Amino acid sequence: MFRSPLLAALAAVLLLLTPCSPALAQSAADFPASAPEERVVDTAGVLSRAASSEVARELESFQAERVDARLVTVNQLDYGLALPELGRQLLARWRDPVGGGQLLFLIDSQTNSAAVVSSDDLTTQLTPALLRSTGRSTMALPIRDGARYRQASLDGISRLLTVLQGGEDPGEPVVASVVTAPSNVPTREETAASNAFTWVVVLLVVGSVVPMLTWWVFSR
Repeated sequence: MFRSPLLAALAAVLLLLTPCSPALAQSAADFPASAPEERVVDTAGVLSRAASSEVARELESFQAERVDARLVTVNQLDYGLALPELGRQLLARWRDPVGGGQLLFLIDSQTNSAAVVSSDDLTTQLTPALLRSTGRSTMALPIRDGARYRQASLDGISRLLTVLQGGEDPGEPVVASVVTAPSNVPTREETAASNAFTWVVVLLVVGSVVPMLTWWVFSR
């Protein structure tokens, strides 16, 4: 194919320098044209088989509310494509001709982010603010805290299922603040201030005693 070793070497270098990452990026076109049978589409491979089965069972619970719910994970999105936009494209791609509510939980393992999107007929029950809060807080916190993708999925599902069943929104997870216990060990600033005070006292004593001793010695 190549007439000289030099041309072959140049071709090999060009192949090595050609970026391959865009081929790994995902868009809606990389998913099935119709809704898959699986409730969990874990293309990022962040869930174990047991975790995937558990999440799928929880997603099945939405059927009682006439909602078709799925979880989709991705490892890298196409340039300029945001996670919520991917979700909306998948909703349109997987729309059920018969009708019914659609709900998608999405996780991006590269950016450790999450999003939730729903079909328009669920907007009254699942407001845009609730969906944003569920993705950015309820799901994102466990993901960023040790890559707990299973827990993030279950927490997001539980919150929205509670609302759809007529319950009160559990709200965002409470972030515990760490309170530092008081310590008897002085800080560096406290030590420096204490040392400065000691030197002031010493200088005052020396400044008072030395002149008195000098006067006493020479007065004898």
